[in-house]
Amino acid sequence: MAKTEIRIGGLGGQGVILCASVIGKAASIYEGKHATLIQAFGPEARGSACSAQVTVSDSVIGYPYVTNLDILAVMSQDAYNLFAPTLKPGGTLLYEEELVKLGDSLPEGVKTYPIPATRLAEEVGRRLVLNIVMTGFFAGVTGLCSFEAFRSATLDSVPKGTEDLNLKALQKGYEHGTKLIAAT
Repeated sequence: MAKTEIRIGGLGGQGVILCASVIGKAASIYEGKHATLIQAFGPEARGSACSAQVTVSDSVIGYPYVTNLDILAVMSQDAYNLFAPTLKPGGTLLYEEELVKLGDSLPEGVKTYPIPATRLAEEVGRRLVLNIVMTGFFAGVTGLCSFEAFRSATLDSVPKGTEDLNLKALQKGYEHGTKLIAAT
């Protein structure tokens, strides 16, 4: 793997930054790769546009901003509308299927993977863990890092007392992703 450029998009309050942080930690701390994280917020924190860029590489990363987007994970329609056209041809799109409707703006050859992340989060106990469901889905679809790396990074990143709930959410998303990949 030379370099993988990732963007996570959604609304403030959906846990976009935490999702990106877990991906970066899984790669850098638990798999020994290099990773950078850049975050962007709208004028307000909750309910406005929010995104994060993660770059993962086997070698030192000289420029941390995403310039050739490989993987896009979106949890809101606004994030999809804004970032989908920036995916490189043949890239990968992960999206919350109950919140995002695909349009005509995708570059050629983009592989799309839907997940009902909000509903799955509710099934494990709290809608709030939608971001961790999406993180598990990312792990299952992309294979960027081992599930164990994502598990450890999640445990390091979530608030104390919520570990069990978040691990259930991670597992639920991961299982959905691996089943989707196995079916294709």
